[in-house]
Amino acid sequence: MEALKKNPKFKGRRGPVVLAILDGIGYGAYPEGDAVRQAMTGTLDALHRTCPHVKMKAHGTAVGLPSDEDMGNSEVGHNAIGCGRVFSQGAKLVSRSIESGALFAGETWKKLVANVRASGGTLHFIGLFSDGNVHSHLNHLKAMLEHGAKADGVGKARIHILLDGRDVGETSALEYIDPFEEFLAGLNAGGVDYRIASGGGRQVVTMDRYGANWDIVRKGWETHIHGQGRQFASAREAVATLRKETGAIDQDLPPFVVARDGKPVGPVMDGDSVIIFNFRGDRAMELTAAFEQEDFDKFDRGRRPRVEFAGMMEYDGDLHVPKQYLVSPPAIDRTMGEYLVATGLRQLAISETQKFGHVTYFFNGNRTGKFSEELEDYVKIPSDIVPFEDRPWMKCAEITDAVIAAVESGTYDFIRLNYPNGDMVGHTGIYQAVLCAVEAVDLSLGRLVKAVRKAGGILIVTADHGNSDDMYEHDKKTGKVLLKEDGSPRAKTAHSLNPVPCIVFDPENKGEYLPALREGLGISSLAATSIDLLGYLPPEGYDPSAVVFR
Repeated sequence: MEALKKNPKFKGRRGPVVLAILDGIGYGAYPEGDAVRQAMTGTLDALHRTCPHVKMKAHGTAVGLPSDEDMGNSEVGHNAIGCGRVFSQGAKLVSRSIESGALFAGETWKKLVANVRASGGTLHFIGLFSDGNVHSHLNHLKAMLEHGAKADGVGKARIHILLDGRDVGETSALEYIDPFEEFLAGLNAGGVDYRIASGGGRQVVTMDRYGANWDIVRKGWETHIHGQGRQFASAREAVATLRKETGAIDQDLPPFVVARDGKPVGPVMDGDSVIIFNFRGDRAMELTAAFEQEDFDKFDRGRRPRVEFAGMMEYDGDLHVPKQYLVSPPAIDRTMGEYLVATGLRQLAISETQKFGHVTYFFNGNRTGKFSEELEDYVKIPSDIVPFEDRPWMKCAEITDAVIAAVESGTYDFIRLNYPNGDMVGHTGIYQAVLCAVEAVDLSLGRLVKAVRKAGGILIVTADHGNSDDMYEHDKKTGKVLLKEDGSPRAKTAHSLNPVPCIVFDPENKGEYLPALREGLGISSLAATSIDLLGYLPPEGYDPSAVVFR
């Protein structure tokens, strides 16, 4: 990796460049339900009044997803920001592999199928059960059942469903379960035995990340693998009953087991094969570890079945996790962090647990670890293990404390941070909490502005995608807010399709660049923008910077 070349048009600054990623904070399309617009955001308002700023695209093809109907997400967003260009991402890669037949012709698929045919065992699928296209897509699962398993003579399959209500409607589970049961009935009419075996809300079972709460994974292991838990005759009965009893939205529903005559229909046994059909890695890594690691100490696994295990994709290219996977991930190289290390610049990456992996692993192109122990520091502030709506301020104050200390130290050339509030609290659908979350971020941002001004640095304010800017469901034709039976707005818990900010706060601006930033860019241009403002020329092939030099 070659060092970056100096930009002769840039005159330098005293302090560092700070990239602040306000996760889930964009520009809403509707005034109703836009918690960013309705929150008290004195700092953001002042920055918009006084600083160069532009809207950037953070969804769809701008971040490597199949179409512009696909919402952005934190994984692909941080990939794009960190590597400076757009790579085809998981959803698109898996769809192509299925359409071409490459997935079913691959050695891993053949191995898993051959295993259950030889043992007379079951092929299990575990994953997020929706068409949100952020972690998974229901069409991928259906294709693997119909065009893969059944076509290849697999007689028995079990599906362990993680209810979404986050990347899709908050109480939409039965809209997916009912037609899927009909789909399975059609397959079973051909002589196979394919059924839903267990499930639960994604925030309650299985889909923890970054080691925030391993107990979530323990519950998933007991539910999916051992078939332990409250029993129901069907997934429909489970969802309807648990929703009535708890009042919870889909992502928070308790775990359940589908049983017949008091026995679970689909525990994982010796000789079975298991596929995690999530293509996104952050919430699949921990269950993968429970299957694969010999020395596993996060919880007591009890009976550990001997199975053939695979993930939809390779979730970590450096650690080679999982050991077997169905589709190769994008090969992301030449990331900004790697260039900055080659140039000898000191970097700090910081967030709380919920987004730590985004400013490190995803930012670095799905790479675990640092490019340089000497030039990089990574700081993880432990997240609270409580519902996000209970503490919507999360750890933004602690993140800000650490960043201010880093700015004042003079140690770093480039600092990147993520405030998770707008996204994590946005997913709860609880409007008052989201307002509080946005305002907490704005207060922290105000403190950063003061520190950057004092140090003579540059602050770039942006986001990886929208969420808090679109908290109500709207009629797609009229734009009117959709209402519940009680007359209150229907909460939207998914990400938005809205653009996000790129604001450049440069208090010691020497006039090297135009006051108007370049229009029509995606967030992949933030890498070149950051490099420009560090005083270097962006690498060849990077998407253009928002900064236009005179």
